[in-house]
Amino acid sequence: MNISFNEQNRVFKLDTEHTSYCIGIVDEENFVGHIYYGRKLTEDNLVYLMRTEEAPFVPSQYNRERTSFLDSFLMEYTGNGLGDYRESTLEVRTMGGHTGVSLSYVSHRIYDGKEELPGLPATFGKDTECKTLELTCEDPVLHLQIILSYSIFADNDAIARSVKIVNGGQEPIYLTKVLSACIDMDNDDYEMISLHGSWARERAIQTRPVMKGKQSVSSVRGESSHQDHPFIAWKKKETTEENGDIYAMNFIYSGNFLAQIEEDQFDNIRVVMGIHPNNFCWKLEVGESFQAPEVICLYSADGIGGMTRNFHDLYRRHLIRGEYKDKKRPILINNWEATYFDFNTEKLLSIARQASELGIEMLVMDDGWFGCRNDDNSSLGDWQVNEDKLKGGLKYLVDEVNKLGMKFGIWLEPEMVSPDSDLYRAHPDWAIAIPGRVGSLARNQYVLDLTRKEVRDYVYEMIAAVLRSANIEYVKWDMNRQLSDIGSYGLPADRQGELFHRQVLAVYELQDRMTKEFPHLLLENCSGGGARFDGGMLYYSPQIWCSDDADAVERLSIQAGTALIYPLSTMGAHVSDCPNHTVGRITPFKTRGYVALAGTFGYELDVTKIPEEDRNMIPEQVAMYHKYNDLVREGDYYRIANYADNHYYDCYEVVAKDKGEALVTYVQVLGRPKMQSMRVRIPGLEPEGTYVIENAQDWPEIKQTQYKGATLHYAGINIPPLTGDFQGRLMHLIRK
Repeated sequence: MNISFNEQNRVFKLDTEHTSYCIGIVDEENFVGHIYYGRKLTEDNLVYLMRTEEAPFVPSQYNRERTSFLDSFLMEYTGNGLGDYRESTLEVRTMGGHTGVSLSYVSHRIYDGKEELPGLPATFGKDTECKTLELTCEDPVLHLQIILSYSIFADNDAIARSVKIVNGGQEPIYLTKVLSACIDMDNDDYEMISLHGSWARERAIQTRPVMKGKQSVSSVRGESSHQDHPFIAWKKKETTEENGDIYAMNFIYSGNFLAQIEEDQFDNIRVVMGIHPNNFCWKLEVGESFQAPEVICLYSADGIGGMTRNFHDLYRRHLIRGEYKDKKRPILINNWEATYFDFNTEKLLSIARQASELGIEMLVMDDGWFGCRNDDNSSLGDWQVNEDKLKGGLKYLVDEVNKLGMKFGIWLEPEMVSPDSDLYRAHPDWAIAIPGRVGSLARNQYVLDLTRKEVRDYVYEMIAAVLRSANIEYVKWDMNRQLSDIGSYGLPADRQGELFHRQVLAVYELQDRMTKEFPHLLLENCSGGGARFDGGMLYYSPQIWCSDDADAVERLSIQAGTALIYPLSTMGAHVSDCPNHTVGRITPFKTRGYVALAGTFGYELDVTKIPEEDRNMIPEQVAMYHKYNDLVREGDYYRIANYADNHYYDCYEVVAKDKGEALVTYVQVLGRPKMQSMRVRIPGLEPEGTYVIENAQDWPEIKQTQYKGATLHYAGINIPPLTGDFQGRLMHLIRK
């Protein structure tokens, strides 16, 4: 990795192992232009790529066509209202009501390491692992400083970008839009990849052509959302999983976002990402600064899979923190689909006793243990144990579970309050609301206004008191509704536009406090399933509940979309009850185990009530998890076939970093009559290595059990038709 500055050409060049990113400073006004992003280059004499020697010329040569220059020059970061009519990245409103803003390069700093972003999640690394470029720019009229930050990593091709705005003027200024990254480049007939869905069907992969105009994905729901995802990629049409150019951006943030590609009149594209400007307005006082969240930018010449593996490695090494960063997670059983709200101490202990005998390592008590919570209509905010339900109290239950050799975990929803709760009756003004309007309920609950310190402190102390009262080693932090009725009794009129962002910062603060006071706690985030599965949450919790839909077949596409960006170790995945509680499908217990193995692995059922045949399979699945989890958690992930595309089968693989072993998961979703075997090509292996099917007894139809890595990759292996729908198998390959 290296960052250099050619003073003669005024070109900055950022080099990772396989990529180069170049920025140029041009004209007397020091415009900051984007030059190049792609495969690694050995030279930086690239000023010609900026087209400054052709019309429309730079303003110092031909100021008559200033707006034409501003509207065509490939910008590194762009202001607003002065002639660039493409999507802006920074917009302001002065006390006089004016909105024009521009930026010119002033100075730079190159240093080893990477500084933290105060109050925000961000990638990290030691001085020997990272290098950072800071470009300090300014608007000389507004005396506004714009600091563009770029960090690169010794072991990854990612670039972490962020922006800080400093008010150096004489009066406050309102920031009405602060995006975190912009890339301007020529369009090369690209296609856009994005992730879409809804509750219980999150993160479906969608590909569409990049066309004239603006194409965006976004959320204005106060969370990254079920519906869209803070990710965008653009690739050449011929790019495949294994080959070809692809670029991507992923937002390390858990609130409103905008990700957009715009193709302009000159066939150039502008890709931007950051906090959604809708309902955003931040009052920046004199001398204060505003730090925008981080965007991860990636380029890969090794196809979609190359992009994926770069994201996985970056997040495992430089985003996830804490005790469980590189550690196997305990196999848990959650009582939600087993009992819902209908449980007591003895019922939970009966599940724990049976589970412990089968090798399950943790009992998680889900919703319904506090206040008068016997359904989802009351008691959020009253975080005191219901001892009518939990006879003997929480500590007694936890101690009894610990005696069985199991850990204990608990479900919480700290951001919410029920209208029917002691907390709301005492402090109705603590909920987010617009004065004079009837509040909009969702799941019969409101959102607490965590932007107010007294609310944050009260909520934290209630939750911390529960965690201090017993040996609780896991927390599932849920958030079951989106934000609406945006108003705060704690913010003045001219700061109401800060509420969305301040609410996200408050959640980060609470989770940071919790993980610091309870450093051994395994925190799993959740938001109605997967509505807040993002890099911001991963900074505080090493895993996130992937979706409330735990049906094995549905999970194939949900987990494929999630794994496009995030490591398998982050995906909360369980073997659930059947008929499945979301879609009613019945799938084999064995297949459910194979699909859950691609995540953290656990159970979401009443182990005392399932068929004996299924129950007897749990020790085998526990052994399977312990045998393969190190490989699944640490290895390189390859998508081989996506059920959402072909409708018949799904296949994916994890390869050890040293290529010594690989695990292939194959699920035949629908059986088909009169079909030949399926030809499956298995990439990622050492070409000249000899691989043996270690579990050949599970594949009696395959007579040849030894292959060269290149043979498996390019020629493939024949997978025989399996009998029945929803059938799965694992293939464990070992290099001789």
